[in-house]
Amino acid sequence: MVNSTLLPSSATSTLFLQTNLTRTLTRVYYSNQKSLIAKKRNSKTLITHPSINQTTRIAALSEEKAVVSIDSASDIVRNFYSGINNHDLGSVEDLIAEKCVYEDLVFPQPFVGRKAILKFFKKFTDSISKDLQFVIDDISNEDSLAVGATWHLEWKGRPFPFSKGCSFYRLEVVNGKKQIIYGRDSVEPSIKPGETALVAIKGVTWLLQRFPQLADRL
Repeated sequence: MVNSTLLPSSATSTLFLQTNLTRTLTRVYYSNQKSLIAKKRNSKTLITHPSINQTTRIAALSEEKAVVSIDSASDIVRNFYSGINNHDLGSVEDLIAEKCVYEDLVFPQPFVGRKAILKFFKKFTDSISKDLQFVIDDISNEDSLAVGATWHLEWKGRPFPFSKGCSFYRLEVVNGKKQIIYGRDSVEPSIKPGETALVAIKGVTWLLQRFPQLADRL
């Protein structure tokens, strides 16, 4: 180490400035290093610990993917008809909700509950052969939980008389699966009254207008 008392005053000043400059640069260097380390730690924290908003977005995307994987409402209805055509009530059972209500307008009362509905279709399939098949003419695809369909029956590929019909189905998601919660069938009548039906409707409305209390008995 050089003894500053042996150096000229100018040399002493120069040495003092150099020492201070070295110390200043050293402090700046270590300060920058600490800043870089802090930024790295913060970036790691952001990556390993996502914010609440990020977690919510990830959960929403997962739910969207799960919904996409569920069969469409029209697919459920098509599978329903396919099961009836094949007399495979086992495949139909899971398509019907436990508390489903099914109205076939040929019958005076609706069928309530999965068990009653399957019992009805068991009688139906037992009374016909597989040669008689439902054929879907048109089916809606726009609504994710409601489906309308028009259909007819065919016997060995030929149209069956008085068998045109239309149906409506409402579905719900149960345990990640879409099931039919309500259904209604309207079938072509074998007797077609034509304009006589209009006369009958006119007569009923006339009676209701004259005797409003009759409406309570409808």
